[in-house]
Amino acid sequence: MFAYVLSGLATVEDFRTAGREASVAFAITKYMPGYEWLSKSVTVAILAGFSSVILVLLLGQSRVFFSMSRDGLVPRIFSDVHPKFRTPYKSNLLFFAFTGLIAAIVPADITGEMTSIGTLFAFILVCAGVWIMRRRRPDLERGFRVPALPVVATLGIIVCGAMILGLGYMNWMRLIIWLLFGLIFYFFYGRTHSRINEPPPEMPKGISLTK
Repeated sequence: MFAYVLSGLATVEDFRTAGREASVAFAITKYMPGYEWLSKSVTVAILAGFSSVILVLLLGQSRVFFSMSRDGLVPRIFSDVHPKFRTPYKSNLLFFAFTGLIAAIVPADITGEMTSIGTLFAFILVCAGVWIMRRRRPDLERGFRVPALPVVATLGIIVCGAMILGLGYMNWMRLIIWLLFGLIFYFFYGRTHSRINEPPPEMPKGISLTK
């Protein structure tokens, strides 16, 4: 209901350009005089939400690189685990430092848009990858099977692709540059160190990928 009321009060440009990542707080301040306290409360809630999401994403990213490191696609430092807590602590520290550096020097609107287009593109790859693996390797044991796979994967690709189209030319250029960087790194490091076709290394005892 709150979103419905604000959509009727504010214009599209208020959310797209003027307010940007704090568009709700901006709309309240502009169209609801006397409710500045509500705008500040929404801003605090936005910061709290961003913090929790960023923390979860960073912890998840370290686990992704842990698996990639065990396959030889990234340096071995990303699969080093803590002797006591059995977590990829070096990977966590590297990602926290890198993310903090980017946040300090890159404007928030650019990092937000890069995160959005990167996440949506990753979802497209996942949808396509699940479909391909189901067709090419139906014999693999799976803990979960996506129901109505062709329909679900196709709809996921279409919806994410439509959202990406609205993110603008500059975001596409940034995405292409990041993809080129990743491909260059893969061909110069991943292809020569890959262990994908070898037996998987033994999982360190007591490792936890969920803490």
